[in-house]
Amino acid sequence: MRYVAAYLLAALGGNESPSAKDIEKILGSVGIEAEADKVKKIISELNGKNLEELIAAGSEKLASVPSGGGAAPAAGGAPAAGGSAPAAEEKKEEEKSESESDDDMGFGLFD
Repeated sequence: MRYVAAYLLAALGGNESPSAKDIEKILGSVGIEAEADKVKKIISELNGKNLEELIAAGSEKLASVPSGGGAAPAAGGAPAAGGSAPAAEEKKEEEKSESESDDDMGFGLFD
């Protein structure tokens, strides 16, 4: 990924066709030693292509990738045993402990 990022940085800097030296210079500026085979691979894959079109096509592909999310709700939409009541109690306890911590110091935000 760092090689792609270096290529894109060079291209954003106005270099329409970044060379291996350009990529190595960018990576070297942040203390990364570039591997020649990976630099050559990036240049061969991206050289002469419109980067904006490649990014747009990649974004479309990423839109179809599942990105996690919550578990499916229980059947009938009813909460599972021990549903949200314990969670609400935990939140109240956290809020109480946060407000007490200000009192312990002897001053509040607006005192």
